[in-house]
Amino acid sequence: MARLTLKPNPTFKAKVEIMQPGSDAVEVEFVFKHRTRDEMDEFIKSLAELTLEDQVLAVASGWELVDPFNEENVKLMAQSYITAPAAIRDTYIRELIKARAKN
Repeated sequence: MARLTLKPNPTFKAKVEIMQPGSDAVEVEFVFKHRTRDEMDEFIKSLAELTLEDQVLAVASGWELVDPFNEENVKLMAQSYITAPAAIRDTYIRELIKARAKN
């Protein structure tokens, strides 16, 4: 019997590769919010109106960092690691819809 449920968990975890200037990238596990297809369509439409930090807050609800996941720390991460917000958003979208890019 399949282990699929019609109502998925409200959150899921995925690792995001965060680039560090002058060093290797680090994988950070995030807790992401599940969205239905309709909710995802609305989210995609709203992306142009959201700051990168707001996009992270819209898709994630936690991370494995020692620092708490909150607006202030998301902004600090975005300032410290310029590519992090886009990497978080893109990983979220890829994980949710499994639209993997082909090389």
